Amino acid sequence: MAQDTQIEKVLILGAGPAGLTAAVYTGRANLDPLVITGTELGGQVALTNEVENYPGFPEGVTGAELVERFQKHAERFGARFEYDSVTGVDFTQGPPYTVKTASRTYRAWAVIIAMGASARRLGVPGEEEFIGRGVSYCATCDGFFFTGKDVVVVGGGDSALEEGIFLTKFASRVRIIHRRDQLRAGPILQERAKRNEKISFIWDTVVEEVIGDGAVQGVKVRNVKTGEVGTLKTDGVFIFIGHDPNTALFKGQLEMDERGYLITDDLMHTSVTGVFAAGEIQDPVFRQVATSVGQGCAAAMSCTRWLEEMEEKIKQAEAAG
Repeated sequence: MAQDTQIEKVLILGAGPAGLTAAVYTGRANLDPLVITGTELGGQVALTNEVENYPGFPEGVTGAELVERFQKHAERFGARFEYDSVTGVDFTQGPPYTVKTASRTYRAWAVIIAMGASARRLGVPGEEEFIGRGVSYCATCDGFFFTGKDVVVVGGGDSALEEGIFLTKFASRVRIIHRRDQLRAGPILQERAKRNEKISFIWDTVVEEVIGDGAVQGVKVRNVKTGEVGTLKTDGVFIFIGHDPNTALFKGQLEMDERGYLITDDLMHTSVTGVFAAGEIQDPVFRQVATSVGQGCAAAMSCTRWLEEMEEKIKQAEAAG
């Protein structure tokens, strides 16, 4: 049973780099922000083994440590954290707007959405069946379980190579399956992967089925140029083919592009006044920790200015009870 409605000046939905940065800035502005973390504090970066391209950490930093520092910084300025998941929103009436979680209903004068994106599925037979039994979307989470085993990685971008390189710490062999004949990853990562003696590449190939008996035993593959089909024996399938924005809750409430990303203007406003968005939920292009931090900062600053303009209305509403 949901508890009584709680009224907030600003709610931040999501606790990745964008949400945590927004918490720092709105906290410094004395807005007493409340962050609804979702199921995973830190978002995708929390699962990243090593972040090498975030300014100020020339030796690199683990994703988990970076998230911990972000959170402590936000808490220093009074940000509060609620370990809960958003189940519904109503932006059709307000402000204040309604946000429902698994345990409570909130009303908020302003909302910053920073719920990120989720790993895309291949959508082939056997994929869902073997999640947790050989199919994974997170090498950092599951790599240890494949010590001394053979794994395949599906994808050709930065994430596929980063996770593939990480998996060589455990697996005896890592084969990277890519549907094209060249990688999309950055040149440094490509060079590092190609130098690694445990890594090999299977080009122009797609996975059409994950097969096994209780656990993954192999994948059925097809060469997109020759049409040749075959089976590769493997103990694990790690899938890194992109991400989809976590925007299902906002369909019919906020404007989105054809891929489902929230549309924002230069000041991070969404299509609803007082509702802002930052990070990968509205950014299909850059998708970096540094850009998400900048977007979180911008959203928080815009939110602060908007609340200043609304100050008189908020005071009147609070006085009226």
